[in-house]
Amino acid sequence: MKSSTLQIGSFTFAWGSRTYVMGILNVTPDSFSGDGILAKGDAAQQAVAQAREFILHGADILDVGGESTRPGSAPVSVDEELERVIPVITALRHNFPQVLLSVDTYKAQVAEEALRAGADIINDVWGLRADADLASVAAKYKAPVMLMHNRSNPASVEVREKLGGTYLGADYEDLLADVKRELLHSVALAAKAGVDETRIILDPGIGFGKTREHNLELIDRLAELRALGYPILLGPSRKSFIGFTLDLPPDQRIEGTAATVAVGITRGADIIRVHDIKEMVRVAKMTDAIVRHHQTPTTKDKP
Repeated sequence: MKSSTLQIGSFTFAWGSRTYVMGILNVTPDSFSGDGILAKGDAAQQAVAQAREFILHGADILDVGGESTRPGSAPVSVDEELERVIPVITALRHNFPQVLLSVDTYKAQVAEEALRAGADIINDVWGLRADADLASVAAKYKAPVMLMHNRSNPASVEVREKLGGTYLGADYEDLLADVKRELLHSVALAAKAGVDETRIILDPGIGFGKTREHNLELIDRLAELRALGYPILLGPSRKSFIGFTLDLPPDQRIEGTAATVAVGITRGADIIRVHDIKEMVRVAKMTDAIVRHHQTPTTKDKP
């Protein structure tokens, strides 16, 4: 590992000691999973209520995003994204001063405003390749960056009713080699801008420009990405590759998500990004007890 710990304010990530859980707060009207906050009324009020529940059940990070990344979704302007996420981040920071907040954006201006409003982390689904200024914003604020692998191309998406989108033309010469090379390109962009390598987290980009088989293989071989020396974020929650595997819509993918989380942790995932916090915190704790048993708290088991 480039570093065994990452300090953000008073919070310490001790990589390898346990799995950290990131809760998804979609400030959108069109989330693929049906949990978009904008469809439910006052966004800040809804976000605070959802965040309170997430924190109660053990979330370590709250991830706020104002643009849907589902296949086929329309892009959102900078102004509209700012209108969506800044009031939510401001409200979350006011109500939960100790919780870690990440902003799910690939736009430099949105990231900078979010950091000023109280966000701690940048979660970029394009790995610093969509906006040339984003790496500089991360460096300026010393914000950790989550760099995701992404080969999305809307032209190659097939959307099926109830199941979601799958990528038909996602061609890789060598899946793991290609993903590693492209992630390391994102790392190089961060380093060139002055982002410290201890503040970089990598994400294989489950569901982004990959077929069902690609996604399954990436989770199974996650340890090969972990061997690059950076912490790994895994975001499989409710995604269409689970739907295609089990032939189930997003609201029935909790068991499938649990399986991907458990296997992902055994393969080296450090952070899981999920919708169903209560259930996935339990899955993570149980999996940690098995694969990180040397770190298990020495509390007496209840009968």
